Amino acid sequence: MALRVHVDLVSAEELIFSGETDFAVFPGEAGELGIYPRHTPLLTRIKPGTVRLKIPGREEYELIYVSGGILEVQPTLITLLADTAIRAHDLDEAKAIEAKRRAEEALKTRSADVSYATAEAELAQAIAQLQTIKKHRPPPH
Repeated sequence: MALRVHVDLVSAEELIFSGETDFAVFPGEAGELGIYPRHTPLLTRIKPGTVRLKIPGREEYELIYVSGGILEVQPTLITLLADTAIRAHDLDEAKAIEAKRRAEEALKTRSADVSYATAEAELAQAIAQLQTIKKHRPPPH
């Protein structure tokens, strides 16, 4: 019997994923965190990026965009409380491109309406969404 770890990925709105995985990758603040079953307990913040879940019996990873949150790892359970979480196939590329453009423009103009920190955060989230979309696309033939 293969070792598995249960993952619960919850956003502010809903439960996005709950199930067994062979391996999971999360966008940690200092880099990607690869988690196998029986991992040492860990509590950390995550940054905007792609969660990759290796689902038993599936060849492709389940990809989920997260905007940030808190990750708790126990030997048999991983819990991610995400600010926002969206399955890769549900992301809207046109909206992400527009959000990236708006954030870059706000950083250039530095208007009083938008704080620099807010514009940087929005830019990071838009870039992370676009990277998730890119990872989800099938490779060109």
